[in-house]
Amino acid sequence: MQVLPVYYFNSPFFRPWEIITYMFMHGGFTHIFFNMFALFSFGPILEYAMGSKKFFNLYFLCGIGGVLCNFAVQAYEVHAITGAFTLSHPELQSTFDQYLGGGEKLAAIYYVPTVGASGAIFGLLVAFGMLYPNLELMIMFIPVPIKAKYIIPIYIVIELFMGYEKFSWDPVAHFAHLGGALIGYLMVKIWRLQHN
Repeated sequence: MQVLPVYYFNSPFFRPWEIITYMFMHGGFTHIFFNMFALFSFGPILEYAMGSKKFFNLYFLCGIGGVLCNFAVQAYEVHAITGAFTLSHPELQSTFDQYLGGGEKLAAIYYVPTVGASGAIFGLLVAFGMLYPNLELMIMFIPVPIKAKYIIPIYIVIELFMGYEKFSWDPVAHFAHLGGALIGYLMVKIWRLQHN
């Protein structure tokens, strides 16, 4: 459905409500499984620590922050190809065709949506790492427990690397993850939540 996933803010498919609804759409079973597994693992502890209202606000603010960060990166990419942040809608395809080597990238930005709760989940992970830095976590495929204050920053650095490199085989919106993580960090600081 074109009305639930979020499209680039200048796409003809963009609707304002998509900055919320995209968090409830996923790109397959594995995508939703890992997002919900993380929510199930970290969510109850955070909700208990900060209360239901702050937890709810944190989740949605991180999800919105994720998509806004993704928009900023997409706008930068559009500007790098065209010299402008927006393109006129009536002649988008002919506009894409005139940018040799960049037309395919522009088409992907304008016509491929972003889905998933990962931005919100990354905000929760960062908040968890800040509130429970010394809690040891068991991570899949790593046979020893690792403290949250070590594994979560490593995960953030991996996301930054993957987002910067833009591998052709990787369709993940890594900067949406990073945007959610940034908002999670800021909200813990703004609310002056103390680690345990």
